[in-house]
Order: sequence, then C-alpha cells, then structure tokens
Amino acid sequence: MIKKKTWSLFILLLCIAVCPLSGQDINENSKQKRPNILFILVDDLKPALGTYGDPVAITPNMDRLATKGMRFDMAYANQAVCAPSRFNLMLGSRSSSSGIYGFGQNFRDYYPNATTLPQFFKGQGYHTESMGKVFHIGHGTYNDEQSWSVPHHKDLVIEYVDPTSKQEGFTREEALFSNQSAKGLPRGVAWESPEVADDAYADGRTAARAIKRLKELSENKQDDQPFFLAVGFARPHLPFSVPKKYWDLYQKENLPLPTYEKAPEDAPSYAVKRDTEIDQYKPVRPSSEQDPFPLELKQQLIHGYYAGVSYVDAQIGKVLQALEDSGLDENTIVVLWGDHGYHLGEMGIWTKHVNYERANKIPLLIVAPGVSQPATATSALVETVDIYPTLVELAGFPQPRVEQPFDGVSLVPLFRNPKAKIGDHAYHCFPRGGRLGRAIRTDRYRLVEWKKIGEPVESAEYELYDYQYSDVEMKNIAKDEPSILEEMKKILASHPEAVPSKP
Repeated sequence: MIKKKTWSLFILLLCIAVCPLSGQDINENSKQKRPNILFILVDDLKPALGTYGDPVAITPNMDRLATKGMRFDMAYANQAVCAPSRFNLMLGSRSSSSGIYGFGQNFRDYYPNATTLPQFFKGQGYHTESMGKVFHIGHGTYNDEQSWSVPHHKDLVIEYVDPTSKQEGFTREEALFSNQSAKGLPRGVAWESPEVADDAYADGRTAARAIKRLKELSENKQDDQPFFLAVGFARPHLPFSVPKKYWDLYQKENLPLPTYEKAPEDAPSYAVKRDTEIDQYKPVRPSSEQDPFPLELKQQLIHGYYAGVSYVDAQIGKVLQALEDSGLDENTIVVLWGDHGYHLGEMGIWTKHVNYERANKIPLLIVAPGVSQPATATSALVETVDIYPTLVELAGFPQPRVEQPFDGVSLVPLFRNPKAKIGDHAYHCFPRGGRLGRAIRTDRYRLVEWKKIGEPVESAEYELYDYQYSDVEMKNIAKDEPSILEEMKKILASHPEAVPSKP
C-alpha cells in the first residue's frame, strides 16, 4: 500500500508533468525559457513571394523562412492603408472597433492607457526595440515612445540617391513622411535604379542596424533578458528606389501584366479607386488623362515593384542569417508580416486603399521554435489583429486586459493542427465616399456593406464577389445571388456597428 505522503508526492509530480506552466510561472520562475521575438514588418508587400506561388518573384530568403515554420495562405489586413493597419497590429483592434481609420489619428489621444503589443512584452520584462518603419510616422501620425525600452531608430521611407531624381528639390511625399507641409512642393519620381550599395537606401541601413543589435544582444552573456526586436522595411513602397542589381534580376517584358483593367460590373462607383497615391509621383498623370496606363508605364511600375520585393528580401536574408549566426534562432519567434496587399493595375487600380482582394491579402510567416512545424501551411482565415494574442500565448503569458478594444484570437491551435479553423471568415474595412465599407471574406466569397456609420442597415449598398475562379473582382453578384447575399449579411451582423471616426 502506498503511504499517504508518497501518494501526495506522486500526484504533485504528475501534475507538474502534464500541466503547462502558466504565463506567470514562466515570468517568475523560468525567465531564461522565454522566447525572444524578432518581428519583421514590410511596407506594401503583397504575397508576391515564391513560397506563395508567385511564378516570377525572386525571394529566396523569405521562401527559406517559410520552410522553417508556418505560412498563412489566407491572411488579411484589417484595413488596406499603412497607419491604420499598423495600429490594428499594435493594438489588436480592428479600425471599426477603435474608430481609427486614417492618418493624423494618434491612438493615445483616444486610448491614453492602451497597451501595445511591444508594450505588453516590455511590461513582462522584455527589452523592446524598433528600427525602420514600424509605427507609421508621417502624415500627422507619430511613433509611440511608451512601446519601446530605448528610443525608436527612424530612417527614411521616401528616398532618392540619384542626383537627377532631386533636381527639383524636396518633394511632396518626402515632406509628408517628415510630418511637414507639402504645399507647393514638386512631385518626386516613381522610380530610380542607381548602381549603389544596398545601404545607400534606408532598408540596407536598417538591416545593418538589426544585425549589429542581434550581435550585441547575443554577446551580452550576463543578461538573460529576452527581447522584442521590431525591424521595419520600407520597400516595396513607392518610390521604387532600389539598387540597379535588383532591377537586373527581372526582364520587364516577362513580368505579368494586369489582365482585367475595368471597374467591377455593377459595383458602386465610390468603391473603386483611381489615383490618390500613384499620381503623386512622376511621370504618372491622373487617371482622367491616362486610364488605363500606357503599356510602357505599366511595365516600368511592375518592374519597380518586383525589384523592391527582391531588394527587401535580400535585406531580410541578412537579418535572418545574423540571427542564426548568433545562435539566438533556437529560442526566437520570427514573424514576417506585410501591412496590406497591393494592386498592380488590376481593375485599373494601383497601390491599395480599397476593400478588394489584392489590397487586403497579406503574407504572414511565423516560426515558433518548439511549437510550429517546419514547412507547414494553413488555409485558415486569419487577420492582422490575431498576431497580438498569438505572440502572447506563444510566450506563455495569459491574454492581457487592455483599455483598447481587443479583437484578435490566438492562432496557436493552427500550429498544432494546420487544418483547424479558428473562424469562418476574416473581417476588414475601408472608408470611401463618406461611407464605411465593412467587409467579410469567407473561403469563397467577399461581402462589402457600404453605408454611413450609424445609418440604418436598410440604407446599405452591397458588393458580393465569388473567388472560385479568380482573385480579381469582375462582377458584383449581390443582385444575382440573393440567398448567398443573405447568408453573408448574417455573418456580418455578428459584428457590432462600426465606431465613428475619432474627432
């Protein structure tokens, strides 16, 4: 017969063996076991990667990263524009929950005690640090100092190296990204391709700084403090300013051209975008003067985008190699995230700022040592806001209680079973024409509801698209498929009414 004390000890040991440590236990008793986090943010990067099946993209480093962890094949931004999308990420809040939809809105004006993603880890004893483009800085929007243990290391988003690109001086976009007035300033050029080293541009310098910091962090043997290192890259954002060797990787005649350049049939006119960003760069003129763009211009813009993708891939590769060389990779979660998708002439649309597939679908790669499995992929529908709770759970902490709305769900179950589903749709929105378009994307359809916030649902106009055969929207089938429309409206009705834009 087992003695009572021996039996009690057996039960205790069994509980320790089968019960995972709580976040608090990890925080207080197993500090050395906390994973580091390397978060790589890429501006304007759609899934134009080899690992996502792009037949022309030359992206060996991001493709290699995908072989080490999980690729999310149906990941979506919550809003297809830089500043709000980064707030979605950092707050875990959808725009329609926070009321932050545009530039010039700084979230602490509305949620002064909000806890950002890096700030959460900072509060748990992490060293948090950022460099490059992390929060959107510009257009009246600023960095968040409370998120970081040390001051943010900012670099340029709009940059020209070729002297011929600067003949007219400081440009509109340079001013806007510096939080200065753009009044009266000239447009900059849309591309340049000088024969220069990678670090002639900001992304090369950002990569070099990340490498330096990883080396310093790995050499600090006396400090077991884990880190959250955010490394933000600007390309392939306009202007397509990258060294010539990356342009030389492609023959522009071999790059895919848009095959459908019209607005979707029966779509509301305000739902489709022309201009607003692309025409801020020479030699692009307003669409009223050239729609669609001439063939040579389309080829040059698409060439520039892919050159930018390969340039940023090379910089990311340097950072990932430094992580491996340091030996930190065995205990570092790596996330690669594109802040939104991108149109390259499909439906006559360039850049983003719409509720369509190409503008909202994003690349998302996560490597979580000991949790994710190599070379796995999932078709689960996921959103940017899901990243915050995912990293919290991966690090072993309980989900936070925060002041701001918190909309995301953890993706950790997908690492255990890539075929699992965490929901039946993804959600995003974008304001246009005085209305807000709230959208849901299922595995086959997208519904967009257009109405003014607070107006009755009866006032709404709808777009409905079927993606069974194409990811380019050609015809709004809302009137043709009333039963599907009603099913999608029921799903959308599970979400609360959108919060009005913060004044």
